[in-house]
Amino acid sequence: MDPLHIIVLAIVQGITEFLPISSSAHLILFPRLAGWEDQGLAFDVAVHLGTLLAVVGYFRRDVLAMGRDWGRSLWLRQRVGDSRLAWAVLLGTVPVGLCGLLFNDVIAQALRSPLVIAWTTIGFGLLLWLADGVARRVPRPRDEHSLTRLDILLIGCAQALALIPGTSRSGITMTAGLLLGLSRAAAARFSFLLSIPVILLAGGLSTWELIFEDHPVHWVAMGAGVVLSALSAYACIHLFLKLLDRLGLFPFVLYRLLLGGVLLFLFYPS
Repeated sequence: MDPLHIIVLAIVQGITEFLPISSSAHLILFPRLAGWEDQGLAFDVAVHLGTLLAVVGYFRRDVLAMGRDWGRSLWLRQRVGDSRLAWAVLLGTVPVGLCGLLFNDVIAQALRSPLVIAWTTIGFGLLLWLADGVARRVPRPRDEHSLTRLDILLIGCAQALALIPGTSRSGITMTAGLLLGLSRAAAARFSFLLSIPVILLAGGLSTWELIFEDHPVHWVAMGAGVVLSALSAYACIHLFLKLLDRLGLFPFVLYRLLLGGVLLFLFYPS
């Protein structure tokens, strides 16, 4: 890969993975619009590993507490500290895991077109706008520790929709969280924690596919992709959580509407 392609795509992945604007859509569309060759599965695995390192690093205290308390809850057979949140993350991952195993090939073959991305970008952007408006009218928004099993399953089912390119995993999970009465910050935090097992599953599946591909692996490009995507994702998480209550979600809705409109203009059959 050209060094410029590595830098741009790694930073694009790092920024878009945790913003509600769909990282998969940008990784599919950016090379097409720029006239670049597809970056390949190995590089996609590398940049996703970078974003995984970023979210685990940013929430390291939460992740360590959840892992410790989850293990103690198994041993003691009762709720311990943050074990409830750990179970929530695991339960919320089940729907997307099942849908990924059942429909991944169909989605990869039939739904990676620019027009599908355009409509999902617009449609789920409007739904995010609606959810943000509903959340502003909730007198006492909840935090992620108050989620019930039904809430978790609903957010998990919403996350499964993000297998469709253009939906945005963080966007749809935050949308579901806001509609269920979570605060913006709580919806974002739970969305980010929920991303950890999802990125692990997706990365593991891609790595398994990569093992059986007869192509050389460019380790320098992959290493650069990991580092750049990790740094940009870490900075993105920090700034997003810091500015979320001040800016709200409308700037991301507006971006999605503009992006979807441009894609329809460029790719809609005349």
